[in-house]
Amino acid sequence: MAKRIGIIGGGIIGLSSAYYLNRAGFSVTIIDQGDLKDGCSFGNAGMIVPSHIIPLAAPGMISKGIRWMFNSSSPFYVKPRFNKDLLRWGYQFYKHSTKSHVEKAIPALREISLFSKSMYQQLYRDLSFDFGYHEKGLLMLYRNAETEKEEIESARVANKAGVKANILSLSDIQKLEPDIRVKARGGVYYPGDAHFTPEVLVSGLIAYLKDKGVVFQTGITVTGFQPHAGIINVIKTDHGDIDVDGLVVATGSWSGTVMEGLGISLPMQAGKGYSFTLQDVKMNTRIPSIFLEARVAVTPMGTTLRFGGTMEITGVDHTINMKRVKGIVDSIPNYYPEMNVAMPARESVWHGLRPCSPDGLPYIGRSKKWENVIIATGHSMMGMSLGPGTGKLVSEILLEQKSSIAIDAFDPERYDN
Repeated sequence: MAKRIGIIGGGIIGLSSAYYLNRAGFSVTIIDQGDLKDGCSFGNAGMIVPSHIIPLAAPGMISKGIRWMFNSSSPFYVKPRFNKDLLRWGYQFYKHSTKSHVEKAIPALREISLFSKSMYQQLYRDLSFDFGYHEKGLLMLYRNAETEKEEIESARVANKAGVKANILSLSDIQKLEPDIRVKARGGVYYPGDAHFTPEVLVSGLIAYLKDKGVVFQTGITVTGFQPHAGIINVIKTDHGDIDVDGLVVATGSWSGTVMEGLGISLPMQAGKGYSFTLQDVKMNTRIPSIFLEARVAVTPMGTTLRFGGTMEITGVDHTINMKRVKGIVDSIPNYYPEMNVAMPARESVWHGLRPCSPDGLPYIGRSKKWENVIIATGHSMMGMSLGPGTGKLVSEILLEQKSSIAIDAFDPERYDN
């Protein structure tokens, strides 16, 4: 059994993998090109969403995306560019935006979501610090008849799949949110969802892992690999070589590029999202919500309130488009009419690059080409939600144990078949 494990990527997937591998007795080194202070695992909405069982690649998303592309403040944008990786990704997205794909994806997403939520519950019991974990559910708010029809159908699909969904009137919603006035045609409430404060969990996990002997090598770039007899035994970096017995690739939006160095095709596009957080909110929401028409997520975190949204397929690009941020701000009074939110300063806007697979399913599993390489990436907007579950699955794969859930649908090399 491999004992020295190198994990490339220090986001929630890499940290969760390190947590379970360390507990299983492995010697773990986490390698990251950044400083672990501003990745996709910090400023996101902090939602744990078993409700999200319909993949991004679904019927209707192509036409919606085309409509949104011509609106500078819309929640979705694909930057037009001639790029073979984008074209390939787009073709696969189009190919998977079918009813049959959704039907196949639902049970797989349900199982990993529920499994990961159970891992969060265990973490909350086991870790010595409070990361603000609450099981208060999720409100999906809609304002027009078209969205109402779509969301009621989503609720029907969820209930059929065993994920409880309650259709609510505005008065029902207002009873759940007595401290603020809500403006909506109605909504769907998913009582099984949960939320937490992501930056507290990530910072706490880093400190915990360091205390347990996990080595962090940050600010370094992986430049290649040294293979031998079907395994990778050396990770080459700009700061020297790292000897390993096993390798976990959890590099988020950069995973496609990293996997090219291993001769594996992993279709991936970075989906940029933004968030900003209001401090010392006096009349706060009680339950996380999503503004459906605006695709904006809203999460109360103690006395703060975080708004996040947009999906920009623009490549690995760290520029902040304030027009997209304005779209988030402008949507708030449409749902919370008494909440006056000013445009945040550019420097207070967080952004993250979500790793999006073209079929909306993550990549989790052992490589067929390299027997000691495990791939764990491509979770799109659900990286935080699926982090601990994915980390536990990674440890089970490396321990050669039976997986807690079926992972065939997440085969990392499914596009090579």
